[in-house]
Amino acid sequence: MATATYTVKGMTCGHCVSSVKEEVGEVAGVTEVDVDLATGLLTVTSESPVDAARINTAVEEAGYEVVNS
Repeated sequence: MATATYTVKGMTCGHCVSSVKEEVGEVAGVTEVDVDLATGLLTVTSESPVDAARINTAVEEAGYEVVNS
């Protein structure tokens, strides 16, 4: 198992969280997605490390942006 954390910019409500969870959850290999609206933290658990570009793309498809940390 692998876990990665990202910061997502632009989420303001529960619907935002649901959109991000849905899009990221569709990335191959992802087994769990947790989003904290208050902090903007996105935690992705997967079978093996997932390319960050694939997570970034999924977040963008949901209408938000991953902030590089």
